[in-house]
Amino acid sequence: MLRILWNGRSAMTAQQDKLDSISNNLSNVNTEGYKRMDVTFKDLMSETLDRRGYPVNGGENKNLTNGTGVRTSNWIRDTKQGNLLQTNAKTDLAIDGEGYFRVLNPQNEYRYIRSGSFNVDTNGDIIDKNGNKLSVELYEEDYESDEPIKFTKDNFVIKEDGSLYVKTKDLTTGEGLREVGRVNVYNAIGDDAFLSVGDNLYMAKEGVNPVISDSNILQGFVEGSNVDAGKEMTEMILAQRAFEFGSRTIKAADEMWGMVNNLRGR
Repeated sequence: MLRILWNGRSAMTAQQDKLDSISNNLSNVNTEGYKRMDVTFKDLMSETLDRRGYPVNGGENKNLTNGTGVRTSNWIRDTKQGNLLQTNAKTDLAIDGEGYFRVLNPQNEYRYIRSGSFNVDTNGDIIDKNGNKLSVELYEEDYESDEPIKFTKDNFVIKEDGSLYVKTKDLTTGEGLREVGRVNVYNAIGDDAFLSVGDNLYMAKEGVNPVISDSNILQGFVEGSNVDAGKEMTEMILAQRAFEFGSRTIKAADEMWGMVNNLRGR
């Protein structure tokens, strides 16, 4: 009966973590660039029944085992790409492929973000919704010969390869484009290379050095969440049923203990 109680409690704890991940996914179904989270399960200690003292028939399977339940192992992030939504806004960027944009927070720390819904602040910098500055690799000659580059909502163009151009005025040829730098996409090997730090931001795990990816950048698009609400609802129902089964197991074990105590009292 102790084993029954342990199995029921471990199953309920595992399913509670599963429900937590599902609720988090559903709450971010409309969050740009959000990647759904999933929970993996791991078996707890198990033992074989093919040993002295267990009533196993001779003709039965010799590989029978008895487990002590399951527990949650790791929370994994599904990096599958979400739908690309066209906005036609010059400040909106979407990554076609794997990787993240790199931004600089007010503490001068690099963070990584999948959502490309940017804007331009009063200083002429491209920033995300939290005020973090998009990391732009400007060419050295622009620092030496020109004034600091100031971006506006419609004075820059970003090609698919990340090359960055600003619009210029030429007295002879009219309006043109001048290449001033590039916006890079960064990625790293491993599902846990980037750790979530909130506000749709990530940081590189200690010892991980993100490298430049060859993914394309689409200007005028944003990436939606990759959460499938229908799939999440189905998994929620399954998790709730498993949680309910675990609670019934504990209830049955309690009733069995009650019967034993009544027998002892007679």
